[in-house]
Amino acid sequence: MGVDIGKLVNKREISLEELKGKVVGIDAYNTLYQFLSSIRGPFGEPLKDSEGNITSHLTGLFYRTLNLMEQDLRLVFVFDGKPLELKYKTQAERREIRKDAKEKLGKAIEKKDEEEAKKYAQQAVSLNQKMIEQAKELLGLMGLPIVEAKHDAEAQLALMEQKKAVDVVVSQDYDALLFGTERLVRNITLSGKRKLPGRNVFIDIKPEEILLSKSLNELKITREKLIWLGMLIGTDFNDKVPMVGPKKALKLVQENDSFEAISDKVEGISFDFKEIQNVFLNPSFNEDYKIEFRNLDRNGLIEYLTKYDFSKERVESRLDKIMKDVRFDSRQSNLGVWS
Repeated sequence: MGVDIGKLVNKREISLEELKGKVVGIDAYNTLYQFLSSIRGPFGEPLKDSEGNITSHLTGLFYRTLNLMEQDLRLVFVFDGKPLELKYKTQAERREIRKDAKEKLGKAIEKKDEEEAKKYAQQAVSLNQKMIEQAKELLGLMGLPIVEAKHDAEAQLALMEQKKAVDVVVSQDYDALLFGTERLVRNITLSGKRKLPGRNVFIDIKPEEILLSKSLNELKITREKLIWLGMLIGTDFNDKVPMVGPKKALKLVQENDSFEAISDKVEGISFDFKEIQNVFLNPSFNEDYKIEFRNLDRNGLIEYLTKYDFSKERVESRLDKIMKDVRFDSRQSNLGVWS
């Protein structure tokens, strides 16, 4: 879900060429959810192998990641750790939404209503531990580093950017800005077009960059006030305040110098703002990580993916192309290990 501040911050369209040679930290769960929701059959059903195993996430992770590697983006995938207790309510609400969506998806498929099926298929997306382990195994065979966050991947990525272990953070969620990410890039793991909900209209999806310092300057607020704004419109750790949207929230934080002052003017604040503010300002993170790039394992990848009914010929062709185009030996020696 993430905090809904997309309409408040300016975005700059960028090309992948601008990220060439950069170490790019990717929010792994966020990316896997994208693949699970977007790579589906005509009635919204996920891709599956002959044994019934879902493979949408593996398809996206393999082919889209190779595309980015060919552009010389040096990818580091950061996985969420154990969720904070504050997030349990949000997770429970999401499970209920998915449960309801799965029921409606089944009815839409029975009626052969393709439009309805696709709508509920996206809401019914579920990422389980088996899929997570599959993704990690695939990334390992591709030679890409994996980092385990202590809690939220966005917090871990923000820290890694501050320590210059990564140059840029990739996530669809704006929470990364609240955690202190300076350079956030969206849309690089998405396909080129997206269908607008409820309409037979497709729009181009292009990579976009949001700079934290520039955004704060344009909004005339501090990062602390950005966190207040997030709390007012809802984060993963608290419900939104009733009758307060992004524009009203921005006005409130601009005009007040403390959250207590905002609380005096707005009804319905039922959370401990200091506790949530501290989550963003002083997050727990994993300092015991290493970033090491290795050559991809061609034979291992072929064996692993064909186990899930991937076309051996297509996998071999794709791997031969990237191994011809990318000098893996120089990638390894130039990057080395960060910790």
